[in-house]
Amino acid sequence: MKYDVMFIGPASRDENIDYTGKKVVEFGGAAFYGEYAARVMGGNVFVALKMNPDDREILDAFRLDEQHLKVLPASVTTTMRNTYFTADRERRVTEALAQAEQIRPEEIPDVDCSIYHVAGLLYGDFDLSLFPFLKKKGKVAADMQSFLRHNEGGKAVFHDWAQKNQYMPYIDFLKADAREAEILTGTADRRKAADLLHKMGAKEVFISHNTEMIVFDGRYTASCPVKSRNLSGRTGRGDTVFGAYLTARSKGEPIDRALLYATAAVSMKMEAPGPLRGTKEDIRKYIAKLYD
Repeated sequence: MKYDVMFIGPASRDENIDYTGKKVVEFGGAAFYGEYAARVMGGNVFVALKMNPDDREILDAFRLDEQHLKVLPASVTTTMRNTYFTADRERRVTEALAQAEQIRPEEIPDVDCSIYHVAGLLYGDFDLSLFPFLKKKGKVAADMQSFLRHNEGGKAVFHDWAQKNQYMPYIDFLKADAREAEILTGTADRRKAADLLHKMGAKEVFISHNTEMIVFDGRYTASCPVKSRNLSGRTGRGDTVFGAYLTARSKGEPIDRALLYATAAVSMKMEAPGPLRGTKEDIRKYIAKLYD
């Protein structure tokens, strides 16, 4: 069986505290939100998940059978705390309460996929030799969060990626939010940042922002506005939009069409807490109502 996307990364237990002080414990992580979005888009997905095998309730949350998921054992499951200071959840402080061990090439299951997505949370989640290893198997996607956000005594602190020029050429699909793109390139202009990241070697650059999503492939820039009517489901925004986008691209959708589907998907997702639910037909209806 050939899969569209393999999501590789740590599971996460998230403690989310809103601006009123209300605390909710949820399951999260880039692999969690991303694979839900991929399945809504009709993707055939596989998940390689780093976690403590005793945390069975996390596996239940993924709703995948053993054929589509492999646990990469860790001594602890990554635990994150997000404290939000505004109702729109744009201002927050993130803390790393626990971090699972690094994912190494020899742990990756021998599964045939079109795209292998390195979907982490913190610097150190991955052995960087994964990049040349995965490149031999198929196309490689990577979320820059995994290489910029460092766990420094429990505080999540952003630093530039020292090895970016060495490993960017292995990346077919790069995802960064506006802040991460600025750290990597030194410019707050998202379109200029996308161009610079492409020149570093990434083939297709996806930059997320609370107002729009953009993609640059070296020839032109595609953009699509975010149209969420509320932000109660803000957590997991970037992971959702990129999971949907990768699935659409793996199925042969052109950039513009894939970006439209992905942006509509994440706009819909942000209107309710938790991962994206529904079907691709629901996304089509959302597009017809708010985009057409």
